[in-house]
Amino acid sequence: MPTPLRKVNKHNAPTKRFEHTLWSAGKKYVVGIDEVGRGAWAGPLTIAAAVIPKDRRLYKVRDSKALNEKERESLYDPITNWCSHWSVGHATNQECDEFGMSHAQKLATKRALKSLNIDIDHALIDGKWDFVGEIVGKANRTMIIKGDAKCLSIATASILAKVTRDRIMKENHKLFPDYAFESNKGYPCPKHKKALYESGPTPLHRISWKYMQDTPYSQAPTPRKDPAQNTLF
Repeated sequence: MPTPLRKVNKHNAPTKRFEHTLWSAGKKYVVGIDEVGRGAWAGPLTIAAAVIPKDRRLYKVRDSKALNEKERESLYDPITNWCSHWSVGHATNQECDEFGMSHAQKLATKRALKSLNIDIDHALIDGKWDFVGEIVGKANRTMIIKGDAKCLSIATASILAKVTRDRIMKENHKLFPDYAFESNKGYPCPKHKKALYESGPTPLHRISWKYMQDTPYSQAPTPRKDPAQNTLF
């Protein structure tokens, strides 16, 4: 059962306005896409894709950043039962190092969209950077600034992505408790920085990032590969 909405979120509901426009134009499978983990120091980059039903609304869905962890967790199972189709794709921290963040985001997106097992008619993307056009075709995507707050499909994807990645990082906290992954999910914080200075990176860390130069870890970063040579993309 979803946790009751806090007062601050009661009047900030994303709508189906973008989806209805596309459905009216004959687009059957309209997919909302969002990412999480791009700015983290450790863990995967995660993309979620969500196709919501035309005739049913799940209340309390909001931009994942506007919800606390308990609220997001309480919505996860209702969302997965409500969506017509949904999926999640990841790019590992090693792939972020090898190929760079932009290509890693495209790689995770391709994995998520392939897992839907549908012929996508149109993609709705959070933000102003097109990381989907090469996959679905530039005529079949719409970029929406602050889309996770405005568009219900994108807001849905934002929760799926955030909860999935958070769970991964909380599981890894058991292996690396000094890094406080349970609370910081791989993002910078004092405990995370302290553990890096004292012990260096875990196998989850993106070792090519500049912050690694300030840790005791001295191994040179692996040169990035040419994205065109990546057979997974």
